Amino acid sequence: MQDAIRNREDLSFRLTNLLSLDPTLRSVFEAVEDVPLRLRSRGLPGLCEIIIAQMVSKASAAAITRRFHDQFPHLSASVLLDADEGLFRQSGLSGPKIRTLKSVADALKSGALDFDMLVDKGGEEALSCLTRIKGIGPWTAEVYLMFCEGHPDLFPAGDLALRIAVEQAFSLPERPSEKTLRGMALRWQPYRSVAARLFWAYYQVIKQDRDVIPV
Repeated sequence: MQDAIRNREDLSFRLTNLLSLDPTLRSVFEAVEDVPLRLRSRGLPGLCEIIIAQMVSKASAAAITRRFHDQFPHLSASVLLDADEGLFRQSGLSGPKIRTLKSVADALKSGALDFDMLVDKGGEEALSCLTRIKGIGPWTAEVYLMFCEGHPDLFPAGDLALRIAVEQAFSLPERPSEKTLRGMALRWQPYRSVAARLFWAYYQVIKQDRDVIPV
């Protein structure tokens, strides 16, 4: 992926550009101690971990992920497709998440999903490829592309923590809807993935270190 965020230097460079692009974010940046990189493994392991983390606390996600990797030390599409549901259940996974993981494995096996090709696609096309898989919604796809593939310009506007952080940062009269926030985020192109990281860090500050980000 061209201009992907791969390391701290990439992030710092884009953060500097973001603050120059929108000086109103400087007060948000000054309120946080750090804007984490949060990169994760790409491909099947990273996507599985993000699916596991949906709708659970970070501590629960970490525990389930450890058990999942214990159950599947040699992770592959074939291994997931052949596995009995009981193995997933022993990891602490719910029925819907098991079905999503199976759908991902099936897409990989059939060629409908190709991680090597995905990395070369633009944001909208990559999102479309992922959200065509049953069980993967926009949030999961955006978070995967940001944190596993290093996509530089995505903003998961449906994320509750981001909506709260933006509301507080700009003293808005009400919490912005997903549609409203997606429109607001256009001002941060082509650095929306950095803006999202900044607001997640700000959320931790205003919520006294509560971390809802799954990675």
